[in-house]
Amino acid sequence: MSGPDSDDDRTFKDLNVVRMLHKFWEQKQVKGVMMETENLIVYESIPSPSPPYTCYVTLPGGSCFGNFKYCYSKAEARRDAARIALMNSTFNELPCRRITPEFISRSVKEAVSTTSGNISDASDPSTSIGAYCLMLELNIGRTMLEFQEIMTVFQLLHWNGTLKAFREMRCSRQDVIHYYSQQRLDERTRSHMALDWLQKEQKSSGLLSQELQLAVKELAEARRTGRELRFYKEKREILSLALSHTNAEDLGGYHSEEMSWREETEFEYYAQEGLCLEVTDHSEHGQFPSQGSDGESVE
Repeated sequence: MSGPDSDDDRTFKDLNVVRMLHKFWEQKQVKGVMMETENLIVYESIPSPSPPYTCYVTLPGGSCFGNFKYCYSKAEARRDAARIALMNSTFNELPCRRITPEFISRSVKEAVSTTSGNISDASDPSTSIGAYCLMLELNIGRTMLEFQEIMTVFQLLHWNGTLKAFREMRCSRQDVIHYYSQQRLDERTRSHMALDWLQKEQKSSGLLSQELQLAVKELAEARRTGRELRFYKEKREILSLALSHTNAEDLGGYHSEEMSWREETEFEYYAQEGLCLEVTDHSEHGQFPSQGSDGESVE
């Protein structure tokens, strides 16, 4: 644990990592690599009356990182979060981080070696290995950080119980993957997921508080290990939103504005498309490339 005037802290000030991170993504945008975005990089400082201070930085596309160090000031936390994000951003530019046919072949073999599947499953999207292979193939040319941004959607669908609902409806895993690979996380998506958790709270009082406490703990642990945080942070925000509407009046108003996500979006889509094949959770085996030396995780 270093103090506020440590050599490391002075080095961060000299390097101006906040400016470096902004410049890195600004250059990517100029090259046409990045999507248009109003706020290139977003910092979020968590209110605290005393150290340690926490700051999250969200990159274009949605990847999120937080400060790794014990920080004695908000400015120090901001710099440290920017440092972690810059390390991951630059590492992500290496050729080994881009999804290619060779990368897919290696990744599938690694997944097979750590699960009960076999290499022949790679051509069958109804298997977990096949689903993983399909997701990689749909993202050829993208980097692993970009792939993680898409994976976050599926992690939340699994956590929220939506993939289980699809399995019960006997929908095609392949079509689920194709559809949700094109979806983005936005306020509407979060609202629908929050409503689903409100409905779970009605059936089991106290569930929301319990889940939120767990999500906050997971987010803190992931931040202290330098991991990518989007999944954990989205869980916290969705549960916090749901918890803010737990009294009867709020819940009634919420229901009047928001239909169930499954009823309005997913079930409607699959009913229109007439998809009636079996689907199971893509993360049944959950064997995705493991956390690298830089601390980034795509679990």
